[in-house]
Amino acid sequence: MPAIRLKSIDILRALTMMLMIFVNDLWTLTDIPEWLGHKAADVDGMGLADVVFPAFLFIVGLSIPHAIRARFKKGDSKAVVIRHIIERTLALLIMGVFMVNLENIDRENLIISKSVYQILMTLAFFFIWNIYREKVFGKIPPWMMKGLGWMILLFLAIIYVGTGDGETHWMRVHWWGILGLIGWGYLLSALVYLFLGKRPWWIAVVLFVLFLLNINEFSTPFTFSIKLVVSASNYASVMCGVLVTSLLIKLQEKGKMNYLVPMLLGFALLLLLFGFLTRPEWGISKIQATPSWTAICAGITAIGFAVLYLVSDKLGITKWADVIKPAGYSTLTCYLIPYYVYALMTISGLVLPATLTTGGVGIIKSLIFSILIIQLTGLLGKIKIRLKI
Repeated sequence: MPAIRLKSIDILRALTMMLMIFVNDLWTLTDIPEWLGHKAADVDGMGLADVVFPAFLFIVGLSIPHAIRARFKKGDSKAVVIRHIIERTLALLIMGVFMVNLENIDRENLIISKSVYQILMTLAFFFIWNIYREKVFGKIPPWMMKGLGWMILLFLAIIYVGTGDGETHWMRVHWWGILGLIGWGYLLSALVYLFLGKRPWWIAVVLFVLFLLNINEFSTPFTFSIKLVVSASNYASVMCGVLVTSLLIKLQEKGKMNYLVPMLLGFALLLLLFGFLTRPEWGISKIQATPSWTAICAGITAIGFAVLYLVSDKLGITKWADVIKPAGYSTLTCYLIPYYVYALMTISGLVLPATLTTGGVGIIKSLIFSILIIQLTGLLGKIKIRLKI
């Protein structure tokens, strides 16, 4: 029996992207509950914002097996798939580094305003990684649009002036940014699935090793330290999703999908038990990327997947998710649009009244904002503006 793509995966991705836009907009609000935001690095606990990104990493992992299998189905060789994995990783790393450096820009010494820089940066991303089905306006070939995008990025890199530690500097890898972290997690997990995809239990072994490496970042059970560029927590979150889909595909092939929900809940229980039992040792901290936080967030996401599978795939109740559907298939586009919106608001001097950015009303405003961004994503898709890497 061939593997079938589940609706619940796309809905879970759309919901997570909606929440990511929502929590990323919380900086515009005042007088809101503490549990909505991020916890400080030295606090043992987490808010809603601390769960969203690892949930998205888990979903990246859920999608990897389907994407690789689809490429093989089209006739791509393993070498071609590896090249695609590397190209996709580089795209995420490039965008991530530019976005991180945007945060550290020196407004006073930059020859253009930060808002204009932000708009040009995002515009370049759209030019380079948009899906071109035909010539733009019937005249401009895709290679020219991509070339213009790269020229804009080169210009932005040349004029860049950053600030930090009391001095100005050029672009740096302060950290890899959200997209960069996704890129590193995707690279390792995609390569692991490429070579071990037909052996889920070996993928489970890799996941176990990644958790050991995450533990090693705090309690050093080994006499040596291994750092795979970023925290092993990042890779473990993605690999959890890869393992789940690998097992899911096996269940589909054997006609045993009735075991999916028990498998998901069992996996979630194992992760949650590990997370809470080890909490006294390392605490729950997103900023520090503790193993307890990694496991608990993965467990929560697995439960969310189980619930959505029952609702959308078993019961067929999916209409409610139509309003957020574009975030499920145009995720990168959806993530980047707010960069335009915030920059344009700054340039125009538009400031919302305090009544719309305070307390419960502010929370509703941010929820509406996230829905509007998703709807705009859908509209852009209809005029053939949609990013894919």
